[in-house]
Amino acid sequence: MMPSKDPSSCGSRSESTGSASSAKILRSNAARLLQDDVKPKRITILGATGTIGRSTLKLIEAHPDRFEVETLTASDNAAELATLARRFGARRAVIANPDKYRELQSLLSGSTVSAEAGAEALEEAAASRVAVVMSAIVGIAGLKPTLAAIRAGQTVALANKESLVCAGSLMMEEVSRHGATLLPVDSEHNGVFQLLSPELVPAITSITLTASGGPFRSWTTEQMKRVTPAEAVKHPNWSMGAKISVDSATLMNKGLELIEAQQLFHIAPEKLGVLIHPQSIIHCLVHLKDGSVLSQMSHPDMITPIACALAWPQRISAPIKPLDLAEIGSLTFEQPDEMRFPALRLARKAMEAGGSAPCVLNAANEIAVKRFLAGEIGFLDIAKIVERTLETTDNTQLRSMGDVLAADSSARSNAERL
Repeated sequence: MMPSKDPSSCGSRSESTGSASSAKILRSNAARLLQDDVKPKRITILGATGTIGRSTLKLIEAHPDRFEVETLTASDNAAELATLARRFGARRAVIANPDKYRELQSLLSGSTVSAEAGAEALEEAAASRVAVVMSAIVGIAGLKPTLAAIRAGQTVALANKESLVCAGSLMMEEVSRHGATLLPVDSEHNGVFQLLSPELVPAITSITLTASGGPFRSWTTEQMKRVTPAEAVKHPNWSMGAKISVDSATLMNKGLELIEAQQLFHIAPEKLGVLIHPQSIIHCLVHLKDGSVLSQMSHPDMITPIACALAWPQRISAPIKPLDLAEIGSLTFEQPDEMRFPALRLARKAMEAGGSAPCVLNAANEIAVKRFLAGEIGFLDIAKIVERTLETTDNTQLRSMGDVLAADSSARSNAERL
């Protein structure tokens, strides 16, 4: 599976040229947004009941004069969706599961919030004109609504890394074709985004993403054989949902972020690195050819990158305490151990192989993590299933979104069989 390399999904353009072009487009979009700045900004949140969605609402609540909620969506949790929609005065609430429509409609009875349900309603909500669409749906489920927002030319705050991992350059081409603006919300990519400028891009030699190392950073392989789901979701620094917490524990999350960074910043795979940084204060390092290294620092709290994305190109205060390095005392770093954490190695191989390999990697991982959380497989089986799925699933070229969905479906079938 691995030998094939599909230039269409690996970014065959010069990384310096591509990054410089992206930076110039963003600067142009920033100037336009400043000129068209209207307060309050209307915000749509795809995945409002998840960790990122709730953090976004916390920021909105801290700035009632700057933001107002247009639409909130959720997958299945109609009760929480209705509560949030009422509390924040949303104009529309969309539940992805159509079986939950009656429940949502009943819960919103007597309010001014419109209740809708189903995949089409979700995509329509994503495409409806607002200032910013927060894409925070977890997994491949976020691909279609995120794509709908992009094709509508929206400013998209991207917290759904899986859509970019799976669709790669196809999604970036849609961003360019429809004049959309893509703002990364993952803390590492948001940090790089804050540091980039068209003038700086030609001087970049490499980019390093940091990782906390997760809860099992110092555990032996023998110890990790006995890891329980309850232990895996207890991240030492970040407050996250179950799936991403498990991904962080296996280091698959960092592998997915490498693929995301390659697509966002048009940089060659060999120029992307990972460094374990247990304190999670430094989120990225941008290395320049004169020996300079630029970093972005903040507390391990998603409020900061969310504030950056929602207010861009301006800055706003965030409900978070100032960073005090003296209080923290020391920052430490170490190389990741890809023998104990093979998911990172598998992600890098998939990124280098290109084609449908990143999509297959993500699909197999989603299936394996789901089975682990259900107590059906062991923690170490996650990477084993991903590796076997990569080995037994054809690597195909992705020329359309239909190809992406077909590759995802095939990989899921293989992973389930394994």
